[in-house]
Amino acid sequence: MNTHNFKLLIVDDDTDYTKVLTKILSTENYAIQTANSGEDAFFKVQLAHYDLVLTDLMMSGMNGIELLEKIKKESPLTEVILITGFGTVENAVEAMRKGAYSYFIKGNDPDELLMTISKIVQSTFIKKQNSVLIDTLGKKSIELTSKNLKFQKTIELAKKAAYSNASILLLGESGVGKEVFARYIHQHSQRKNAPFIPVNCHAFQETMLESELFGHKKGAFTGAQEDRIGRFEAADHGTLFLDEIADTPMNTQTKLLRAIENKTIERIGSNEGIYCDFRLISATNKSIDEMISNQTFREDFYYRISTIIINIPPLRERKEDIPQLVDYFIEELFTEMKCIYRGMDEEVYDMLMTYDYPGNVRELKNIIERLAVLSMGGWISKEDVQLRPTKKSLGDVSLKDYRAHAEKSYIQQVLEENNYNMTQSAQKLGISRRQLFNKVTEYNLKDE
Repeated sequence: MNTHNFKLLIVDDDTDYTKVLTKILSTENYAIQTANSGEDAFFKVQLAHYDLVLTDLMMSGMNGIELLEKIKKESPLTEVILITGFGTVENAVEAMRKGAYSYFIKGNDPDELLMTISKIVQSTFIKKQNSVLIDTLGKKSIELTSKNLKFQKTIELAKKAAYSNASILLLGESGVGKEVFARYIHQHSQRKNAPFIPVNCHAFQETMLESELFGHKKGAFTGAQEDRIGRFEAADHGTLFLDEIADTPMNTQTKLLRAIENKTIERIGSNEGIYCDFRLISATNKSIDEMISNQTFREDFYYRISTIIINIPPLRERKEDIPQLVDYFIEELFTEMKCIYRGMDEEVYDMLMTYDYPGNVRELKNIIERLAVLSMGGWISKEDVQLRPTKKSLGDVSLKDYRAHAEKSYIQQVLEENNYNMTQSAQKLGISRRQLFNKVTEYNLKDE
């Protein structure tokens, strides 16, 4: 455990006592700073995060309890220990009810203080490690909805799959929302109250990926300064999500296969087996069948991770969901910017509806974010819309002709999904039967 990263602030208007305390604590190699008033201490807390603040209770100006209350509002994760004399112990106990970790009486054995700080160091280390490893949604719930029949079936399949412990493989283009689906499955499973642990396999080199997944023992390799649990252990009783699974090296696939089969892992530098009860969800935007043919992906590993396969449709195949997504992102972004949304040019919706979104939902969100930032007075202008050119040339096609083409394709899709039932199709499209008949005639749409 590296104590050099443990930031500690000593606060006392008695500079001599501050020096004595600094000398005692410096033997533990903590990153120590000092302040000679409550006001100075709070200013420093606002500028940087401290793991622990040791503050005198009785100080001129802002006293220790006032400083405690301000620190807990500004930085709730910072622990506070009150330093007090015998005559003010009762006040220090009252401070603990307001969030202080403990108190230390001046004149007592310094080892008592060192022991208390050591406990905080260990607790802080675990919290920091978990904050890196464990990514839970808290109380925020994901709800997937769609007006597209194909996407509705995909959501229903994901919900059914959630009830089991079977390994799930999510397939789909980049940006379709594979992690959103993984989280949705986790939230609808019996493991929803346990951690959801995501890992992007593409983000790590081979040795670092194995350290992230399996953990390591102190001294296992250069830079391994303490024991560290891996993502498998962090996902115990929960869900492990391996994104970009196709980017894992062959050697790592072998180790993953063994870990998945036996639910047992070994930290790097250790021969001790550790049992982990996890549910596996994997995802990729690549063709694994092609990779198996090219011998860059193990076939037995593929079968182990793909008990249930869920294909997520791209956004261009469910354009009826674009208005709902646009409204959601606009509300989210304008709320985040603390601005009032007043509307957009009519042409903006037309442009958003006819675009093919090679980057899928992620690209749509980026587009809306840019428009929100550039909006004047909360109004989104068509002048600010910038869309990537599509791969196929549009030539001199006018916006009117392009909109007509998109409308024709969409109506044809809805008719096919409803077996050319005109009443149901009209309801789905939000128009009258007469309007639909006119469109069918105009675009020469036939049941082939």
